[in-house]
Amino acid sequence: MTTETTEEEKNCTCNTDCNCECDCENNKCDDSCACETKDSAEVEEKNYITFDTFKKVEMTVGKIASVEVVEDADKLLKLSVDFGDMGTRQIISGIREYFEDPQSIVGKLVPFATNLEPRTIRGLESNGMIVAVSDKNGNGFSLLEAGENITPGSSLS
Repeated sequence: MTTETTEEEKNCTCNTDCNCECDCENNKCDDSCACETKDSAEVEEKNYITFDTFKKVEMTVGKIASVEVVEDADKLLKLSVDFGDMGTRQIISGIREYFEDPQSIVGKLVPFATNLEPRTIRGLESNGMIVAVSDKNGNGFSLLEAGENITPGSSLS
């Protein structure tokens, strides 16, 4: 007797101790499987990086000291950011559209990726990248703000 795999089923990659309700012994797993070990195609789709790669990213809290609108650029702001002992850096960021008054972000303590290779944007050198969040549907945007007790130059951990 042969068993056919239906569209709802796929090759099972569960381990035998996972306690899922799949028919693991016959190598069948349905889409409702809650097992932690899904097939490798699903893992690759998520574009995972290793923990060691993630550790290489330096994220540092900076205090936005000044903001200028980049002329002839609808989305860009030129930020001067104080990183405490690390000094002040220029960051070019495409966040202009989210702030009616760009000066409203002056004084905010926000995280930045600070070990990115410098990049020239519209003729201006950018020495980092602001860390912010936007809604997955593109309906909202927010800076991530550190508390007042955090000093510029503090590392995210």
